[in-house]
Amino acid sequence: QVQLVESGGGLVQVGASLRLSCEVSGGTFNKYAMAWFRQAPGKERETVAAIATRSSITYHATPVKGRFTISRDNDKNTAYLQMNYLKPEDTAVYYCAASAKKLIPTDDDYWGQGIQVTVSS
Repeated sequence: QVQLVESGGGLVQVGASLRLSCEVSGGTFNKYAMAWFRQAPGKERETVAAIATRSSITYHATPVKGRFTISRDNDKNTAYLQMNYLKPEDTAVYYCAASAKKLIPTDDDYWGQGIQVTVSS
């Protein structure tokens, strides 16, 4: 059974940095594209960033481009989201997800439980 566990969230001030981690177990990590999503209260879930199996392709959504960077370490079965210059509008529950078939996972792929990121002004 594939499991994803996020870590690294928390409460920070505007302009600070955080690095989220997503450790995958129970599957073959280097066969999964990985992605980060977020959902703020009252809003739809949105794709934040995605990375292909060998890091050859990455995607970053416009609101985070230049501030967030997705990466992965296939030896550690872990994907990361480095978040710099955080803004209050980045406040959300962040989810990681894995897909063996798509760059951007969908509901029928593997998902973590989510982790809160709060940016205080």
